[in-house]
Amino acid sequence: MDLLDSNHWSDLHALFAELDQQIAALYTGAGIEGMRTRFVGPLIALHRFGPMTIRQLAARRGVSHSAMSQTAAAMARAGFVESAVGVDARTRRIGLSARAREVMPFLVAEWRATEAAVRELDAELPYALSRVTADLRALLDARPFPHRLRDHLG
Repeated sequence: MDLLDSNHWSDLHALFAELDQQIAALYTGAGIEGMRTRFVGPLIALHRFGPMTIRQLAARRGVSHSAMSQTAAAMARAGFVESAVGVDARTRRIGLSARAREVMPFLVAEWRATEAAVRELDAELPYALSRVTADLRALLDARPFPHRLRDHLG
């Protein structure tokens, strides 16, 4: 088989995309237009800990500043966050908008339900995906992916 005809983990990517779409359908069903699944974690963090800078929010969520900046801009366009000048006037802090505060009980309930369902699925697997993830990380710590790629590039 020619590896150009392969996309070995495409089923896994497709499965995650399907789950993401099913979660997003809950927001639409609840009448929360414009909500994206990638907004919910940051919105819950802002709900729990109050307004933050992009850098603080990125650190709390474990993502890059650039990724959180893009997410924050999208959340602002959708009307879920507002920004204000920070204490030193060089930074901006983002916080929940009235619209986000209104839907927060649903988002918190959905997050908890999703986590419970994912943990249930993980427990039902003969080899939990959380274990697969930990094992993959250990393998990549021992021999990073760029090294593996270079080995196959020749």
